[in-house]
Amino acid sequence: MARLYVVWSVCYDKSEKMGSSSSVRALGASLYRFSNGLSFKCPNSIALHSTGLLGRNLASSSSYSPSTMQSFDSQSVKSVRKFWTSSPLCMGRRSCKIAGRKGAQDAKKAKLYAKIGKEVVSAVKKGGPSPVSNTALAAVLEKAKELDVPKEILERNIKRASEKGQEAYIEKFYEVYGFGGVGIIVEVLTDKINRSVAAVREVVKDCGGKMADPGSIMFKFRRARVVNIKVTDADRDQLLSIALDAGADDIIEPPMYEDDTEEDVAERYYKVVGSAENYAAILSKLRDEGITFEPDNGFELLPISPIEVDDEAMDLNKELMSKLLELDDVDAVYTDQK
Repeated sequence: MARLYVVWSVCYDKSEKMGSSSSVRALGASLYRFSNGLSFKCPNSIALHSTGLLGRNLASSSSYSPSTMQSFDSQSVKSVRKFWTSSPLCMGRRSCKIAGRKGAQDAKKAKLYAKIGKEVVSAVKKGGPSPVSNTALAAVLEKAKELDVPKEILERNIKRASEKGQEAYIEKFYEVYGFGGVGIIVEVLTDKINRSVAAVREVVKDCGGKMADPGSIMFKFRRARVVNIKVTDADRDQLLSIALDAGADDIIEPPMYEDDTEEDVAERYYKVVGSAENYAAILSKLRDEGITFEPDNGFELLPISPIEVDDEAMDLNKELMSKLLELDDVDAVYTDQK
């Protein structure tokens, strides 16, 4: 961390040594403003001189020490006094970005686990807790294994399904008009339909969107099995070769921009698009090649013709989708925004 050393010189003559309390308050106010990083100009009796540089690393550093202090010397003709103030704390832009990405990844994982849990409850409600006799539960458990869902989550939801008053979950899709002509699909798995639709309507209204009639938006999307692969984990040509060998339908490349940082690129994904019939073959081929991937949680809705919007509409749609994803009943949100 950079250190800032400042010499504070207060020049006054003997006749002013016993000055009024207003002068003392003025000096105190000046010191307060300086310690909080504000620039100011003082009367002729006070001069501020900097003898060092405030390093650029202070604003970008992700670590800091609250105990680090800065020293200020108040020198007069006959006495020297020291004033101490704590240095300002700043986590830095890079740390905020990393924390934001980690938070988004954790939220995504939590949504995935919640959806699998609800699917387990529904399967148990329909066919019992044994995967041997309950083929629907066996399929959910197999999918959970592919997605690395912790075993305790599965066991907890199997037990939960047997509790009195627990209802089966129902899948619903709500369609929303976003900004700039964008369509949004909200995927919900809920045991209380009235609760879920009321929550979705409230968020859409608060964010300035509009609920759409069933079928108004859905025709703009296609349902597909998707494997998500970070651009840093695989080469594009290698993926194309794997996709052809496994019979994949398509590879969707992420958008790239001139001002992207390495961190931005690291969060972009290729989407290998397949079908229910060839999905297992695609996963097997990726494992054989040692490529890290994230399978979908059953399917994804992909836009047929993505729409390009301006920055303002993009930010408004992003806020709307973010608020929808915060709802407990919502498992996924899809958009045809490019």
